[in-house]
Amino acid sequence: MSPASVIGAIVIGAIIGVLGRLVVPGRQKMPIWLTVLVGIVAALIGTAIARALGVADTARIDWLELLIQVLVAALGVALVSTVGRRSASS
Repeated sequence: MSPASVIGAIVIGAIIGVLGRLVVPGRQKMPIWLTVLVGIVAALIGTAIARALGVADTARIDWLELLIQVLVAALGVALVSTVGRRSASS
């Protein structure tokens, strides 16, 4: 992996993570690094799902792949913020 691909993954992960946080209603008490981490994981999982469905790697912008990635990120943000809230209240 080149340094450019690592930086690209972080940037894409940050964007996907922030979009995922915007989809989830309410306020999430998560640090930015955790948002980026959730976004990176969601981008990878979303790409795998999109490829399995046959909607990835089209000639133009892969809107369905992006939508799947954002939805996976929203699920990840909701899960992480719920788990974080439960452990903080215990």
